[in-house]
Amino acid sequence: MKEKIKEDDRSEGQTLEDLVFFVAGKFMLKLSEIYLSIQGESTFTGLPCIFIRLSGCNLRCKYCDTKYSYETKFEKSSKDILKEIQQYKLIKLVEITGGEPLIQSEIYELFLILYDNNYKILLETNGTINLKKVPKYVTKIVDIKCPGSGFENSFLMENLKHISLQEDEIKFVILDRQDYDWAKVFIKKHDLQKYIILFSPILEKLEPQKLAKWITNDKLQVRMQLQMHKYIWKSDQRRV
Repeated sequence: MKEKIKEDDRSEGQTLEDLVFFVAGKFMLKLSEIYLSIQGESTFTGLPCIFIRLSGCNLRCKYCDTKYSYETKFEKSSKDILKEIQQYKLIKLVEITGGEPLIQSEIYELFLILYDNNYKILLETNGTINLKKVPKYVTKIVDIKCPGSGFENSFLMENLKHISLQEDEIKFVILDRQDYDWAKVFIKKHDLQKYIILFSPILEKLEPQKLAKWITNDKLQVRMQLQMHKYIWKSDQRRV
């Protein structure tokens, strides 16, 4: 167990008062599901991963594949979440996702208790909420929404200051050629080439071969990813 959090691990917006590790279990988190599966996205693709899906979202993307997460299925404290995931023993990779997990302020207690118990933490977030207080030890996977989502103006530009070039990732979900061209312009306009960039085609909407061809034709320096879990299991199957 870590006795304290190093100063270098604090996020820019955290004060020492924020980092006082109070007794876990004081606050309840609203959840959709908790399960163990194979990580299907990001640079961690293929690794066994524990998914903690919080409920609620501030967006309603047209192609959303987790609409069931809009509603709360159950509530747990950070302490009880830890107890539940400890059944998976050797698995120390955890992704907190949603919905949009940052709409629940109690998430910061969850970050602390997971870090204190030596978990590697991934956070999947839609880019609309300020990342300033997210600790540096959390790997952020940040969406920038394209026009196909219906929310192409939702990204909080200030968040670029809080995304690490080496540790975090920026993801564009691509519906069609319009989304691809929009993302390409956005990357150039905001000088994002130095970041880790992911392009992900929407299953059954955009053929992976098409996106691969666009990327190679343009010699775009991005990482193309498929949602591996949707190829291993049925695309609409839950808890995978």
